Amino acid sequence: MDILLVASAFNSLSQRLYAELSDHEHRVEVVLATHGSEPIRAAVRELRPGLVVAPMLRTALPEDVWREHTCLIVHPGPPGDRGPSALDWAIDARASHWGVTVLQAEAAMDAGAIWAAESFSVAPVGKSDLYRGEVTDAAVSAVLTAVRRFVGGSHKPLPQTDASVTVVWRDAFRQERRHIDWHRDDTETVLHKLRAADSQPGVLDELLGGEVFLHGGHPEDRLRGHPGELLAKRAGAVCRATRDGAIWIPELRPRKNSGDPAPFRRPATSVLATFAEGNAAALPEAPLPFDVPTDRRTWSDIRYRQQGDVGFLSFSFPGGAMSTPQCRRLLAAYRFALCRPTRVLVLGGTRDFFSNGIHLNVIEAAPDPGRESWANLNAMDDLVEEILLTTDRLVVAALGGNAAAGGAMLALAADEVWCRTGAVLNPHYRRMGLYGSEYWTYTLPRRVGPEQAERLTAEALPVSAARAERLGLVDRLVPVAPQDFAGETERLACEIAADPGLVRRIAAKADAHAANQRARSLADHRRAELARMHAVFFDPDAPYHALRSAFVRKAPSLSPHPLTTAADVQGRAVRGDLV
Repeated sequence: MDILLVASAFNSLSQRLYAELSDHEHRVEVVLATHGSEPIRAAVRELRPGLVVAPMLRTALPEDVWREHTCLIVHPGPPGDRGPSALDWAIDARASHWGVTVLQAEAAMDAGAIWAAESFSVAPVGKSDLYRGEVTDAAVSAVLTAVRRFVGGSHKPLPQTDASVTVVWRDAFRQERRHIDWHRDDTETVLHKLRAADSQPGVLDELLGGEVFLHGGHPEDRLRGHPGELLAKRAGAVCRATRDGAIWIPELRPRKNSGDPAPFRRPATSVLATFAEGNAAALPEAPLPFDVPTDRRTWSDIRYRQQGDVGFLSFSFPGGAMSTPQCRRLLAAYRFALCRPTRVLVLGGTRDFFSNGIHLNVIEAAPDPGRESWANLNAMDDLVEEILLTTDRLVVAALGGNAAAGGAMLALAADEVWCRTGAVLNPHYRRMGLYGSEYWTYTLPRRVGPEQAERLTAEALPVSAARAERLGLVDRLVPVAPQDFAGETERLACEIAADPGLVRRIAAKADAHAANQRARSLADHRRAELARMHAVFFDPDAPYHALRSAFVRKAPSLSPHPLTTAADVQGRAVRGDLV
């Protein structure tokens, strides 16, 4: 069936629905609701879809569209729940269970008949993590059920006037309810408010004389101070005292009217350094070893632990983006892990993003974005190279969540890629106007063959975990809930470490690496890739710079069709027919 996805952004849920509906042999097109109603009407006229699905909308569908076509809305709340901030209210109420409802569009918001619904357990994580994990799992299941019922033709959706449906309207969750009183709120309350606002909209607050939105929150078990006082910094994050403890805040976003030329999320110390009253540089460092004891209740974006012959190097960077310093610290942690006596080394293994490659926000805020792009990419390449050169143990990339661009290629550097069934891969760079590096010209053809590698990078489409396994991008699917992924990964890794055949596998790996190097060296791959990237980074007219800026600053896309590549945009711009 022909299905049109209409979304305000081609976000994680929209991408996964695109990938999984395509896997079910539906013909799927996407249009963004960022250019008014006319592009939506035009897409409907041109494609004549059998069904319209809206995974994430901030504006209403045009009335003529939903009156003439069956349009299904994905609402992140249980049947009967209505309003624009469903998930915020669920987290605020500390709900143990919540739901997703697929309902038919009509004039009143979220009031349409119910085609399908799924419930899920609310994990104790931030809102964005929950959305990309449990919410998206439930939403995909509900949409697939609704589409199957629609295709069947006999299903009658349940009207919300039915006695079994309890209707509850919830208003928008505003900043007044998110406000933190540093003198009255205890640590758990502060953490709860921060997690309920992560990653959007953040919690509006004042720091060092400037208004900022706080993003992310993690407990601290040792540092203490006066409520609201900044105590220390670590890896770009700042520690702030509460009335009975302290918390770590990894990222800040300046308010748009603050005068900051970079009003978007980035590491907290980077934002504070721009304030007139800023003294973030004077904050003491609070260093932490990579192998921090497991009983410590403190924040670190990189941790190493060991169980028998298995080492686990976990990392979790906000939004999956990896800045130059983050790449360098992860490389140092990887080298630390290589000094430990293990036979299997697992990278990742936690929930949410694995990696999305270079940190576009940090690059956009840099005095020289081209130069920072170059530094960031080389730091990523250094990390990938170290993994590729590891021949004395088995390296596993464990993807509990999505991976894209250089982050996907980082995973492919490992010997095995394990992927939660709900993850989505984007093994390409073209939508940011880039050729790519991270040794993709070596790792991607090695896994899927030259023709498929060319197709994946040229088409630049999201790939479901199931399809990734069929293509050879992924070696093992892990069919568990997001919260169970780390435990299942640990169990599987320990099984491999105990396998008597592992010694032969590691020896064969070393032999294969030597043979590959004789055919074409890793250094040659890197030189060729970086030559292409250098030409883009240091060309001020290259589309990458405009695409990056629009992405970071959340400006409307050049095209209402998110599957348009940078090359397509260039061609259409020459013809003067951009929408």
